[in-house]
Amino acid sequence: MNDTSAGFGSDGDVAELAQIVAGVESVDATLRQAEVAQLRWFARAGQLAEGQAAGATQSVKAHEMALRSIAAELSGILRASDRTVQRRIDEARTVVEDYPATLTAWEDGRITRGHVRVIVDAGCVVPAEARERFEAEAIARCEKDTPNRVKAGLEILAERFAERSFTDRHRDAARSRCVRVIPGRDGMSDVIATVPTVIADGIFDRLTQQAQIIVDARERGDDDTRRIDEVRADVFADLLLAGAPALDPTATGDAPGPLGAIRAQVQVIVPALTLLGDDDGPADLVGRSPIDADTARLLATHAPSWARVLTDPVEGTVLAVDRYRTPWPQRRYLRARDQHCRFPGCRQAAIRSEIDHTIDAALGGPTALWNLAHLCQRHHSMKQFTRWKVVQLAAGVLVWTSPTGRVYREDAPAPPVSFQPAPLAAAHGAHSSTTDPPPF
Repeated sequence: MNDTSAGFGSDGDVAELAQIVAGVESVDATLRQAEVAQLRWFARAGQLAEGQAAGATQSVKAHEMALRSIAAELSGILRASDRTVQRRIDEARTVVEDYPATLTAWEDGRITRGHVRVIVDAGCVVPAEARERFEAEAIARCEKDTPNRVKAGLEILAERFAERSFTDRHRDAARSRCVRVIPGRDGMSDVIATVPTVIADGIFDRLTQQAQIIVDARERGDDDTRRIDEVRADVFADLLLAGAPALDPTATGDAPGPLGAIRAQVQVIVPALTLLGDDDGPADLVGRSPIDADTARLLATHAPSWARVLTDPVEGTVLAVDRYRTPWPQRRYLRARDQHCRFPGCRQAAIRSEIDHTIDAALGGPTALWNLAHLCQRHHSMKQFTRWKVVQLAAGVLVWTSPTGRVYREDAPAPPVSFQPAPLAAAHGAHSSTTDPPPF
C-alpha cells in the first residue's frame, strides 16, 4: 500500500518529480554527446603520438615520449596528472579502434558509459578475430539491462571466445593469492586477502550471518551499540585469532553456540557439460562473477543436494525445478527463476532477498507462484511505501510503473547456461543420442 499521509508523494510532488526527471534526461543526453566527443579527441591524441614516432629508430621509446608530451599538454587544460590523461588516451583508443559498434551504441543512447566499460573489460580475453561477434552480442544484452547485471554474463560470454580457458587462467591466478596488511591512520589498518571469488563470497556471507545473529540477540537497553559492519569486523578478527566466535552471546560453557553451526550459502549455476568434465567453461556465481570449472565441480561433489532447472530451449526462462530432499518447492523454484532482486537494475542475489507478494497478502494476494517474486529489503520497502507500482504477468514478468508514469518491464532472467545439441552430438557421436538420460 502507498503511504501518502503528510503529503508524501502528493500530486504536486509527482508533477515536480516529472520535471526533474525530464531535466536529468536532457542533461544526460548532452553530457553523453560531450563524453563521446571527448573520447574521440583523446583517441586522436594517441594516434597523433603514434604518427610522430613512426620511422624513428627506437619507435617504442619515441612513441612513449610523444605520448607523455601530449598527455602533459592536455593535463594542464584538464587539471589532472599527465599519468591520468595518458591512461585516458589509452582507454579511448581501445574503445574507438577496437569497439566501434559499442561507441556508436553509446553515442546513440542505447547503452551507457558503464556498459562500455563492462564490454571493454570483459572483452580483454577475446582475440581480435572474434571481437566483432562478441561485441554484437554484448551490445544486445546491454540494451536490455544495467551494467552491474550484465557484467557476469558478458564475462561468461567472453570466455566462449577466449584462447585460454577460464579454468587454466584461474589456476595461474590462484598462485598469486595472498594476505596483505596496509597501515592506515588513527591506529587502523586494512587486512586484504586475495582469494578465489567463491571463497571470498562465502567468507563474507558467513560473517554477515554471524554478525546478524549477534545483533538480533541484543536485549533492549543493551550497551552494545555496534553497527553490523563493526560486528562483522569483530567476528572476523575473533575467528582468526581465537579460532571460534567468542562473541557468540548464546554460547554456554565450552559447547559451541549456534554461530558455529552457520554455513555460508553460495548460489552457483553449473552447466551440465562442466559438471561432467567435458567442458572447462566457467560456472556462474549468482550476484558476483564467473568461477572456474574445478571449483564448480568441487562444490557439486560436496553439495548435500542438487537442483535440476528445466528451461525453455529458445527463451531460456525457467519452466520447472526439482530437487532432492527439500521442503520448500516454491522457494527453490523462485530462487532458480529470479536469481536476484527483480527491481529494475538491482542485482542483489535472491538468497539475500525477500520473497514478496506482488499483490499484497493483506489485500488478498495469494501465496502462489504467479504472485511471488524476490525483492531486496530496499526495494521491498520502496514498493510498500512509495508510489512505485508493479504488476506480474505470465512467466514471472514484472511491469513496474514509476511515480511519473514511466514503465519498466523486468523479464525473468535467463540462466547463463545454454545447451547446443548439434555440437554435443557431433563431439560424442552415437553416445550422445537423444535417448540418453540427463546427467541428474
